[in-house]
Amino acid sequence: MIVRSLLLATAASASILAPAAFAQDASTAPAEAAEQADQGEPSRGEVIIVTARRRQEAAQEVPLAISVIRGDSIESTGNFNIVKLQQLAPTLQVYTSNPRNTSVNIRGLGVPFGLTSDGFEQGVGIYVDDVYNSRVASATFDFLDVAQVEVLRGPQGTLYGKNTTAGAINITTNQPTFDFEGRAELTVGNLNYKQAKAAISGPLTDKIAARLAIASTSRRGTIYNVASGQWINEQDNLGLRGQLLFQPTEDLSITLSGDYSRQDPECCGTVFVRVGTTQRALNRQYDALVAAVNAANPGRNYAVPSRNPYDRLTDLDSSLNAGNKIGGASAKVKWDLGSGTLTSVTAWRFWDWKPENDRDFTGLSIVSLSQNPSQQDQYSQEFRYNYTSDQFDFVLGAFGFKQRIDTQGTEQQGADASRWSLTGTQAANAAILNGLTASNTQYLKSTSAALFGQVSWKVTDALTIQPGARVNYDKKSGFYERIVTNGAGQVISCTPTPAAGSVLAAQCGVYQPQVSSPSDSAWNFTYDFNVNYKFARDILGYATYAKSFKTLGINQNGLPLNADNTVNYDAGTVKPESVNHFEIGLKTQFLDRRATFNLSAFRTEIKNFQATVNGGQFGTVRGYLANAEKVRSQGIEADFKVTPNERLSAYANAAYTDAKYKKFTNAPCPPELSGGTLQGANATPDYSQPGVPGALSPRQCDISGQALPGVSKWAFSYGVEVNAPVTLLAKEGQAYLGVDGNYRSEWNSNASPSIYTEVKGYALTNFRAGFRGDGFDVFGWVRNAFDVNYIDLLQVAPGNVGLIAGQPGDPRTWGMTIKGSF
Repeated sequence: MIVRSLLLATAASASILAPAAFAQDASTAPAEAAEQADQGEPSRGEVIIVTARRRQEAAQEVPLAISVIRGDSIESTGNFNIVKLQQLAPTLQVYTSNPRNTSVNIRGLGVPFGLTSDGFEQGVGIYVDDVYNSRVASATFDFLDVAQVEVLRGPQGTLYGKNTTAGAINITTNQPTFDFEGRAELTVGNLNYKQAKAAISGPLTDKIAARLAIASTSRRGTIYNVASGQWINEQDNLGLRGQLLFQPTEDLSITLSGDYSRQDPECCGTVFVRVGTTQRALNRQYDALVAAVNAANPGRNYAVPSRNPYDRLTDLDSSLNAGNKIGGASAKVKWDLGSGTLTSVTAWRFWDWKPENDRDFTGLSIVSLSQNPSQQDQYSQEFRYNYTSDQFDFVLGAFGFKQRIDTQGTEQQGADASRWSLTGTQAANAAILNGLTASNTQYLKSTSAALFGQVSWKVTDALTIQPGARVNYDKKSGFYERIVTNGAGQVISCTPTPAAGSVLAAQCGVYQPQVSSPSDSAWNFTYDFNVNYKFARDILGYATYAKSFKTLGINQNGLPLNADNTVNYDAGTVKPESVNHFEIGLKTQFLDRRATFNLSAFRTEIKNFQATVNGGQFGTVRGYLANAEKVRSQGIEADFKVTPNERLSAYANAAYTDAKYKKFTNAPCPPELSGGTLQGANATPDYSQPGVPGALSPRQCDISGQALPGVSKWAFSYGVEVNAPVTLLAKEGQAYLGVDGNYRSEWNSNASPSIYTEVKGYALTNFRAGFRGDGFDVFGWVRNAFDVNYIDLLQVAPGNVGLIAGQPGDPRTWGMTIKGSF
């Protein structure tokens, strides 16, 4: 029994050669590996243990598409947060303008991107040690003392506390141990990059163990702001985690955890990328407006510092900040009842977001102030009962969740705003808009409760039938108030509608006072059904159907305006998504289980898809939620890993994703079809003059058949590592050389795809070489070794002036890492 326990513990924690993500990269099942050890047989491959189905099992035995990324792999490839993780898992795509405005997609579905409300659910659930993180922003921390990350693809509602339609990211940290151990890591590199990590674990008594981990990351920014004389988009992160394990008996364990993460960079700014003509009058587009500002200010001669985004120069004149504080505490109780295991997870988490942005993306004083700080508290409670027998396994669970988010926003127009946004004689009167301020107060209350369960019926040794079901209740209520004051500090009102051509009409055309109190609730019943069959010892096939949902959403950051500048209160709530998901998969191993090849094909259809849209307004309504009638995502994923001997390890993963709006007939138009006088209310929309100044603009656009934003059709990742035994400085170990890389094809970053926001595909290559032995590892690394120029994100500047801003990806970086453990 002792040998068996040691074998399983080693298999679950050791993977120094696994350089990256691979789909369900398991070999023998735990019981089978132990049986081999008892019989004196050599284990024919490492065992990857996962908890995707809320119990420990070999990943290759789970009839689910899943990528497993080991902690050592994350560290060796430098992918130390969720944003970076996409370089290892092709089916995962993340794009971000700052921590709050981060989109995490799996198979093209997940979190809508945009400066929008908090009143929607994310389609990709993020869990850390079984604790659900309700906002993507609250999970943008650096990975700290992570054992492994599991990326689950497809709907997850019958096994996880919070229902998710696209998948889940399940992060497991290293737990307290009753054996004294510790580890430390130090990395230095160019751009003044410094990262330090340390963890220590051990017993306090024979029944209590503790673990403490800390990490700090800093790096100079990659964009130089000529206006402030500072490098921006830097990294300045600190993370702490403490855990206490109380194990009074072999059958009962209680783990108390607390964590805190702080990010305080001067971030997140953009650079000029391009100008694309819209349907505004030519003298109301970017280049002409800059010329008009210069003409009105003799001697000014404003121009962006560079029109080449890869010069990495900007001139943003507003304060930048991306202050982010994240933390919480949890209590996890596991009680082995003999017939099964009862688990309770109680958690509280907070998120404190303090941003400052330059919302006009220029060095002109158009928007002089933009900030939208938020404070979140969330509470969750989950109960699960797991039962395992020779013929039946099942999980029954209950989940409760409560959240409140308070936000206080301020946006203010600057001295150049009138010239930029107004026409005629008003454009010359800076006082009309200078100092015009929108002050927003809002809160969101969200409550959710669910009962869920899944049964695995082993009909025969080869055939298993696995149904699951979920009953879910959600309630959301919010409050939003925007008060608008002019430059003299006087409160303005836009009711009744001010006279056309008046100063008040001009001010109301930029910011309108609003008050809204959206509220709604919904019940949902969903289910899934999986059939899996073991064709041979190392060949598992499965088929899954899931009927899932994403619950209702509310627009919690202001409502869009109608064509007559009145508030569209009908947009206050959005319908729940209805999801039908189909998937088949094959999981195989060969070459004496030293090679793994897994294949999955899927099709997901969603009615009432909750899309983020943007009407191009300059005011505080940067984006809002709307229902697209139908969306479809389909594709194929393949994952391969081979370890032919202890000197070589290689992997290759690929994903093809075809994600489209099947039907979205009333979407906002892209910038090339916006900005002109609106076509007649009953006219058939005319899309024939994109980018033609002065052309009539459709009131809305039918974008059916176009690709979803943030989705690359093709994505690949690969890696190879070779090693040789050497003795260096009287130390025996391995010298090793590794290469890994990834490719993503082009994708669009605008909700209504635009010819101006297509992000070109790119391929990145990374190298590392080092020497490791018992308890140490020293290696040098180069990331983006060929200094490829690529864009992380493109954004459309407000006002339909044609300005496209963006954030270039990291240039070539290099450095050295030293790791030690005992």
